[in-house]
Amino acid sequence: MSWHPKYHSSKFRHVYGKAASKDKCYDCVPITHNVNDNHFCAVNPSFIAVVTECVGGGAFLVIPIKQTGKLDPHYPKVCGHKGNVLDIKWNPFNDFVIASCSEDATVKIWDIPNQLLKGNITTPKKELIGHARRVGLIEWHPTADNILFSSGYDYKIMIWNLGVSAAVLSKPVKILDAHKDVVLSMSFNTDGSLLATACRDRKIRVIDSHAGTVLQEGNYKSHRASKVSFLGNMKMLFSTGTSRWNNRQIALWDQNDLSVPLLEEDLDGSSGLLFPFYDSDTHMLYLVGKGDGNIRYYEISPKKPYLSYLMEYHSHLPQKGVGVMPKRGLDVAACEIFRFYKLIPTKSLIEPVSMIVPRRSESYQADIYPMTAAAQPALTAEEWLTGINKGPLLVSLRPNSEGVKSLPQCLEPESPIGATDLSQQQEAQGRMSLEDKEMPREIESRRKRQKVDESLPENEQISLFNGFDIFERPPPKTESELLQMYYRQQEEIRRLRELVIQRDIQIKQMTLQFRNLRLDTDN
Repeated sequence: MSWHPKYHSSKFRHVYGKAASKDKCYDCVPITHNVNDNHFCAVNPSFIAVVTECVGGGAFLVIPIKQTGKLDPHYPKVCGHKGNVLDIKWNPFNDFVIASCSEDATVKIWDIPNQLLKGNITTPKKELIGHARRVGLIEWHPTADNILFSSGYDYKIMIWNLGVSAAVLSKPVKILDAHKDVVLSMSFNTDGSLLATACRDRKIRVIDSHAGTVLQEGNYKSHRASKVSFLGNMKMLFSTGTSRWNNRQIALWDQNDLSVPLLEEDLDGSSGLLFPFYDSDTHMLYLVGKGDGNIRYYEISPKKPYLSYLMEYHSHLPQKGVGVMPKRGLDVAACEIFRFYKLIPTKSLIEPVSMIVPRRSESYQADIYPMTAAAQPALTAEEWLTGINKGPLLVSLRPNSEGVKSLPQCLEPESPIGATDLSQQQEAQGRMSLEDKEMPREIESRRKRQKVDESLPENEQISLFNGFDIFERPPPKTESELLQMYYRQQEEIRRLRELVIQRDIQIKQMTLQFRNLRLDTDN
């Protein structure tokens, strides 16, 4: 069983969960009593939104992320739906735009002001009217701007282009009509070209998000899936559900063959749903149980045994739903790699729980914070609708780095194990860069800083690794110390390879810029 694991060497082996203190929680929040199996919470670095109780319709609260403590009982609500709100999702590219869906069969898009709310928000920015029955799920496209997917109890998934000027949209740009029952879960792969769904008919489907065709369909008798999630670029799916004996169960699938799972395992006999959350940067998978207070976490690898148990966070406070902070909102100074916001209706409380990697050094830990998805789209809605797919633009989480203000290159996520091979390097070199979108002053400042880096003495450039001098460390005396030094060297080699790739891309960009300037002068 997963709670009796074999030893697994990993830099995330000692990750632990740390609940926020009482003054950092959100108290007196009237959390919804709806029994739908959704998160009921959405978080970004500016706001936390939570579905609440409302008489005569549906509503949700939008609270500034720094406004902790007791909530005013008369705090303004976002209340424009005529039925209960079932799902809410923030726009990944705009912290002040949120989508909501409801039992009234509509989807509404809301603009949230940049100051404290003084009254209820009742007028949406856009209203999407297309479903015949209530809408249970919504998902923003991960890389294309203004593309929203909605799933209703009419068994249809509708694709909406929110870039049009109309305030009321009644015709989606496309309808995916591949399901014979209610869709329970939706998940995109990294570039949004594929959509995985779990349906009440017990089938898992992989659908082409452009054409709407079903590429793979699986119906395994001993596994009844309720939630499904893509595992980044690993070409695998992860699902949670129940076994034929109604035990909570997890399963791992090859996205190109859903006939038999790669891994299937029973967890326990609890009845609450399991919400999966995958972090493609650290290759960690978190399982949050509805109705219990525990959070299990694992590490995913592309080879057997695929799933390696790490640890479990225990709490006596059961959660009804949960929200997740995007990577750009984490506290990198505290080595925080994930943050949950647990909805605890018995206490009317929202409790943040941070997943932390214990490190002694106070410097920025580059090995646990690779380049991550940025808050800018890689595609416009029109480009995506023509059939173009692109991976997310990547950004560094290093504090005060230029990459946070102006985006760096869009690279493929690193392989979870082993070194990057030549084909992966060529793919990374072929990715688009955002330097052509930067201002000339920013490009010039980057070039100057590169010249300063190159002018440093050679030993100063190569002797520092993660904030300490590797030449000051004594030689390893035991086998464990030797292994630790070996893993550090592997991390350093991988980091240097990434730097070489980035330099090669910058050289190509400068060559193109020089060629364009020469053509302009000739003209």
